[in-house]
Amino acid sequence: MLLSVPPSNPSPSAWPAHQAAFVTTHCSVVIAAGKGDSLGATDALEKPCGSFYGVTSSGGTNRAGTVFKISATGTLTTLYSFTAGDDGSEPATTLVQGSDDSFYGTTRGPGSSKSGTVFKISTEGVLTTLYAFSGGLDGAIPEAPLVQGRDGSFYGTTYFGGLGGAGTIFRLTMVGGPQLATFSFGPSVILTWPTNYADFTLQSTTNLGPSAIWTTVSLAPVVVVNGRNMVTNSISGTHQFFRLSQ
Repeated sequence: MLLSVPPSNPSPSAWPAHQAAFVTTHCSVVIAAGKGDSLGATDALEKPCGSFYGVTSSGGTNRAGTVFKISATGTLTTLYSFTAGDDGSEPATTLVQGSDDSFYGTTRGPGSSKSGTVFKISTEGVLTTLYAFSGGLDGAIPEAPLVQGRDGSFYGTTYFGGLGGAGTIFRLTMVGGPQLATFSFGPSVILTWPTNYADFTLQSTTNLGPSAIWTTVSLAPVVVVNGRNMVTNSISGTHQFFRLSQ
């Protein structure tokens, strides 16, 4: 059974008005080998330019698990501590990095129905609960790491629930703003996005921290190819970040 479930709260307050993408000239993405510690930390995922992101299934401020970041030199930062409330508890699977550069994961419980959640977290530690399982036909206790398909949706499994009570395979369909695609081209980057999002502005910054300053990118010249805007922009420094903002 493949059950398609939309995010449980797709209101404007719960969804960002832009999609972000990063560009870098000298970094790569790898998966760190090895299993977790006694607290249940899963395999960590390395974000471009040296940091690893992962979860622990217990511990943290509320003893309900955490999302953490650790640099290549061993500096650990706790990005989020679960409360065991609507945000969930016991994250126990490897994070997956989505096409928007955010990280996605699941908790085994509780959530609003005490049956687990699917969540999204930014690199700055802003967590959004995308879906709370009811424990009924949609399943309960998500068990395996999420996988993002070519359609942009996330796929996963639950251990319990479903028609026979023995678990489900689910699809979480994402909604939101336009997808910004980037392609390296020598010292420049090619950016493309759908032409039917005229009310969005292309912006860039060289820093994703709290003090990031986003500036509008000049769009001249713009070429339209197969219903998508295409612009070439030069990169200054070692890396540059782009987003579409409304």
